[in-house]
Amino acid sequence: MFALFNIERWLEQGGLALAALIVFAESGLLIGFFLPGDSLLFVAGFLSSDAGNNVMPPLPVTAGVIFVAAVVGDQVGYLFGRKVGPSLFEREKSRLFNPTNVERAHAFFERRGSVAIVMARFIPIVRTFTPIVAGVARMNYRTFVTFNVIGGLLWGVGVTTLGYFLGEIDFVKNNLEIAAVVIVAISVLPIVFEFMRHRKEVAAVAAAAAADLTDPTPD
Repeated sequence: MFALFNIERWLEQGGLALAALIVFAESGLLIGFFLPGDSLLFVAGFLSSDAGNNVMPPLPVTAGVIFVAAVVGDQVGYLFGRKVGPSLFEREKSRLFNPTNVERAHAFFERRGSVAIVMARFIPIVRTFTPIVAGVARMNYRTFVTFNVIGGLLWGVGVTTLGYFLGEIDFVKNNLEIAAVVIVAISVLPIVFEFMRHRKEVAAVAAAAAADLTDPTPD
């Protein structure tokens, strides 16, 4: 994964075009899961403010372009999933692709339904594969577009705007790298909670199975 402390330098050199490209890749391309989406949006918002020396365009422009890139990226991911279909789950593991990531996104999608399209925006790795899985599952296109736009708005505009306003705080301004790490840590929390919940479910099933095996009560 790219070093977090390089994000500000990337945006200073690549500007809004680079930010849009990264957001699009993370939202719609299989290789985009390792890109720093949350921290990138936060830093982009900060660099759009006076505190960030207005390195990026004004907030409405920056947030708007990121929103479009996020929505279009998910659309591409969905259409790719519809075309590729189940064969995606049969691909072998490689340095840039792990079938487990697709299976994880599929399980998340099955549990959360349409809301998963919105929730996945805030979960690294899952947000890359969820639109593809939605396409594989042939989710109603109109429903997908609706939740895709909502998710793109909450994530793309929301996190960018958060960086813009929090950047006005001296501590955040002077410790941007730490703030970016905190944003990433917060975005990973849903994965941690989901993992812990899954482990509890597996343990409960295993305990129930063990109890059935040891129960001496005749049928």
